[in-house]
Amino acid sequence: MVIPGKCHCGNLSFTLVWEPSPDEIPARACGCSFCVKHVGVWTSHPGGTLKISVQEPAQVSRYVFGTRTAEFHSCGRCGVVPVVTSLIDGQLYAVVNVNAFEGIDPARIRRSSGSFDDEDAATRLARRKRNWIANVEMLESPRP
Repeated sequence: MVIPGKCHCGNLSFTLVWEPSPDEIPARACGCSFCVKHVGVWTSHPGGTLKISVQEPAQVSRYVFGTRTAEFHSCGRCGVVPVVTSLIDGQLYAVVNVNAFEGIDPARIRRSSGSFDDEDAATRLARRKRNWIANVEMLESPRP
C-alpha cells in the first residue's frame, strides 16, 4: 500500500510504502502538549519505506523540545506538522501524522492514545528504533 500525505499547502509531502497492506493502520495520539496543540496522531511501520519531499526548505522549521531527540517538521506557510524524525546512531527514523494522509479512508485508521512522559531518553530511543520507520529518505529541492 502506498500512503501519500502532505501539509495543507503541499510544501512538505511524504510517500509511505507499507507492505503488506494493513487492514487497519494503527495510530497514536500523543498526549504531550505539542502534539495535543498540533493534533499530532502518529503512525509508523518499521518495515516501511518513507520518502519526504520538501519544496521550499526555507519554509520548514524543525522544532525540538524535551529530550531534544526528535525534530518536528513544521511548514512555515500553513503550520501543519506532517512528519517527525529522530537521528539515532547515525540512522534517520520517522513517524507520520495520519491527519496529513491524502486519499486514505479514515475508517482504516485505528486511533489510540499514548503517553511517553515517563520514558528517559535511552528508553525512548530504543522504542523508536523498534517501532518507527527505519528506511527514510528526505529530498529537499535546491534553493534558488
